[in-house]
Amino acid sequence: MEVLRTPDERFTNLPDFPYAARYTDVRDVSGAMLRIAAIDEGPRDKPPVLLMHGEPSWSFLYRKMIARLVAHGHRVVAPDLVGFGRSDKPASRDDYTYEAHVRWMSDWLIANDLRDITLFCQDWGGLIGLRLVAAFPERFARVVAGNTFLPAGAGANPAFEAWRTFSQTVPVFPTGSILNGGTVRELTQAEMDAYEAPYPDESYKAGARQFPALVPVAPDMPSVKENLEAWKVLETFDKPFLTAFSDQDPITRGADKRLQERIPGCKGQNHTTIVGGGHFLQEDKPEDLADVIDAFIKATA
Repeated sequence: MEVLRTPDERFTNLPDFPYAARYTDVRDVSGAMLRIAAIDEGPRDKPPVLLMHGEPSWSFLYRKMIARLVAHGHRVVAPDLVGFGRSDKPASRDDYTYEAHVRWMSDWLIANDLRDITLFCQDWGGLIGLRLVAAFPERFARVVAGNTFLPAGAGANPAFEAWRTFSQTVPVFPTGSILNGGTVRELTQAEMDAYEAPYPDESYKAGARQFPALVPVAPDMPSVKENLEAWKVLETFDKPFLTAFSDQDPITRGADKRLQERIPGCKGQNHTTIVGGGHFLQEDKPEDLADVIDAFIKATA
């Protein structure tokens, strides 16, 4: 496995992003060592709020939520998935599978011994994060899901199909523009540049390119079986589970209701809709979303 590492200087002077990275090495099944970056802010003796990003973002997405949650007194941990942000980036698209992502983040979770976790997950942060909940339910105290789901071969809507086609055919993968297209507000040029920072050139984007092709939307796709097994656990997960989807995301619209119907911990919770948010609701309504998470923790502690 050839592994690329983005130079540190690419991450200097990013707007509203003073956060240092803490690194954890995990070993891939190939024998290669992969360095996973994570932000870890706030009091270390408090239970962690784990913020998991998706495609094609990185922990920069959570910069304003981190500040808000720390101000509320929480410890906040925000990793960069392998292939994204300040984490290492295998160079071949073949190195990236759904199951590899789950293994990498499982090893990272165990190495950091996170427990009593409040998970917030969005997009692929949910596809991976909910698998972690199913694999290690004893480590999670509660879950907040926003604009995400755990697909298992039941098809996809036209908005996702259009996104997948675009992602696999566009000659230059325009990360900053993709983020801007998934928000209600207009990102600044500096913010869009920050989403391009992890990628000195297109060779670093193998993981970002591959993610849309890995979503198991057809019954014969890899990871359908594993996700069906994970659903068996989630359908018994009775710890507090909250949905906080935005009102303007065509890709995940309606998935919050399906989560509420299937996961016991959703019963009786004050599920909410983040008004004025696009797919990347962390960019549109970061303070509102952080306050929802804080209130949910306090209500279910």
